[in-house]
Amino acid sequence: MLGTMGDVLYFAYGSNLDFDQMKGRCPSARSVGVAKLPGRRLAFTRWSGGRKGAVADAVADPAGEVWGVVYEITAEDLEVLDRCEGFTPGGSGNAYVREKCTVWLDGEEQRPVQAEVYFAVPEENPGLPSRDYRDQILRGARDWRLPPEYIARVLETIKAQ
Repeated sequence: MLGTMGDVLYFAYGSNLDFDQMKGRCPSARSVGVAKLPGRRLAFTRWSGGRKGAVADAVADPAGEVWGVVYEITAEDLEVLDRCEGFTPGGSGNAYVREKCTVWLDGEEQRPVQAEVYFAVPEENPGLPSRDYRDQILRGARDWRLPPEYIARVLETIKAQ
């Protein structure tokens, strides 16, 4: 059963598509399935010194969609993920904010689930993502078998430095 005993659903669309990275951050992580976040589009709106480039965001776009994977993780692992994403609940100076959003499992509007999603706090002129970061997102997307059309139209067209 989804979300039992304090577990949380989390929607990943950036580097956390990489299951090895996700398991390293959140050992409890288990896949619920591929999903679509409607009304958003992938963008790179914030610089990360650790990544040496811009990092992923899902910005509002009524015609857009962002594909990713839903993980079920413990509340304790969500706290770890908050730190990894530069988010402190109620804090100021966050790199990301976390919001509960409706995502559609398998992209089907009839299969909505509520999941935690991180959105970047945008910066001016963040530059391009690094090639390694872009490739990590692409690998994760292919491993999870996100829709080939989304991979080709969106992810494979990401310009990197």
